[in-house]
This record gives sequence, C-alpha cells and structure tokens, in this order.
Amino acid sequence: MDCHDKELSILLTDDYEMAQLNRRYLGREGPTNVLAFPMMDFHSNDFEANLLGDVVISIDTALRQAEESRVPFSLTFDRLVIHGLLHLLGYDHEQSDSEVRRMEEEEDRLLTLMGH
Repeated sequence: MDCHDKELSILLTDDYEMAQLNRRYLGREGPTNVLAFPMMDFHSNDFEANLLGDVVISIDTALRQAEESRVPFSLTFDRLVIHGLLHLLGYDHEQSDSEVRRMEEEEDRLLTLMGH
C-alpha cells in the first residue's frame, strides 16, 4: 500500500461516543461503525508524515453488524479497520459507484491477505 513505517491510531469506543464524534465532525446524527481522521493530505501524495491518522470504531455497532450479517466479529472488526485505513489513504466510497467498487475490491484483497 506504499505506506511503510507509518503509524495508525485506533480508538475503540461505544455508540454514545461515536454519535458525539459523528455529530461534531461530520454533522451527522447517530453512531456509525467507523470514522477516519487523516493526518496528512492524501491528494498531495505526501507520504513523508509518519502518522497516517486516526481510525475510530464503535464496538457496539460492530457487534450488531456481525450478528446481523452472521459473520464472525473478527471479520467485521478487521473489515472496519481496513475500511478506516483506506479512508486515511484517500479512498472515498461516497464519491461514485466506481469508488465504491474500488474500495470494496481493496477491502476484499486485504482481508484475503489477512486470512479471511
């Protein structure tokens, strides 16, 4: 992924705190499964910074999603970490259908590398 020797901060939280972050930073109501806060400008391809950014995961939402999807929690959790990481690297599934596919393909590729 061309981001060797980089740091990633991961915060595990609950739905209440996630809803607070979602409202404060995105202006959206309610919790979400994952938020990503990049610490670098991915559009400039400036990978000199050591800190990629922060990924925040709501364990409450992740547990619900795993149960609803009938998949192991570990798969759901790993997918959320990857999803957040991809956002930090400039992937944005909210831009277009082609970006949705691009991001899903990369998520699947990385999950396979992880043994899922």
